[in-house]
Amino acid sequence: MSVCTNRIAVNGVELVVHEAGNPANPTVVLSHGFPELAHSWRHQMQPLADAGYHVIAPDQRGYGHSSAPTDVAAYGIEHLTGDLFALLDHFGKHDAIFVGHDWGSLVVWESARLRPERVRAVVGVSVPYVEWPGPPTQLMRMVYGDRFFYILYFQQVGPPEAELGANARATMAQVLYGASGPAVAERWQPGQPPPEPPPMEGTGFLTQMPEAPALPFTGPEGAWLTSADLDVYGTEFAHSGFFGPVSWYRNLDANFGVVAGLGADRLTMPSYFITGEVDVVRLMDPTGPERMRAALPDYRGDVIIPGAGHWVQQETPQAFNDALLGFLRSL
Repeated sequence: MSVCTNRIAVNGVELVVHEAGNPANPTVVLSHGFPELAHSWRHQMQPLADAGYHVIAPDQRGYGHSSAPTDVAAYGIEHLTGDLFALLDHFGKHDAIFVGHDWGSLVVWESARLRPERVRAVVGVSVPYVEWPGPPTQLMRMVYGDRFFYILYFQQVGPPEAELGANARATMAQVLYGASGPAVAERWQPGQPPPEPPPMEGTGFLTQMPEAPALPFTGPEGAWLTSADLDVYGTEFAHSGFFGPVSWYRNLDANFGVVAGLGADRLTMPSYFITGEVDVVRLMDPTGPERMRAALPDYRGDVIIPGAGHWVQQETPQAFNDALLGFLRSL
């Protein structure tokens, strides 16, 4: 059975949903990150279906041709998790295995905190489970002061959208290359201190990223991003713009209030973590797996894929699928 795409009305929005596998089988929900699409899971859909799962991967609210509300608050965690639970309702499923990458990882971790009875198992990719000790942007301002940090830059409405949306295809090329394994390895290695960030004033999200080389982009398993792939990203972000995707970040402090008091003890389901060796998130926060081992009741381990950067399921799909399917077989 091949991958099909439908537009589904759920939770007050319409989502473009990619689906594969027999709907009678156990469901796996794939939650993409920033700035991505369900296309980011193109190498996982069919292998998961072939392994006996019903797979759904939405272009989440604000992305692609899915609904893009114009209110910042519409991208809060209650809405983002609510969309995924409403998709389960649409397909008549009580629960599912949730797999999330980057911001999508935060969505699936919080899904497990908010509605643990609906999460059969949870897999974080790139971003580990975290319990903030206070409102996240306040903590970030304490750390970065007047230096640039992209999440703080994203809090202002207008300039980030204008910068990223000026040429969506070029933006996506620069972002996808800039956080890939080869690009990160040139400027930062595990165990080294991070590069000094520039001043916040006058700095943009793309400012520090290297220029993208000619396509295709290559990684440990060969070519991973082709001109056709970049066309998909460029076309979809030219349509949606970046207000919705960036507004996910503008809800971090509000989200902190929503999950306050809900601790790791609620994540009694099996949990797992996959990341790339030179993922910038891992380099910034290398103790994530150690924290999860100590905090999560049924943490089943983690895999760090050599040579892979932030887009691990795209850069090293074979190694990623081996890790993910290995975890699923343990359930």
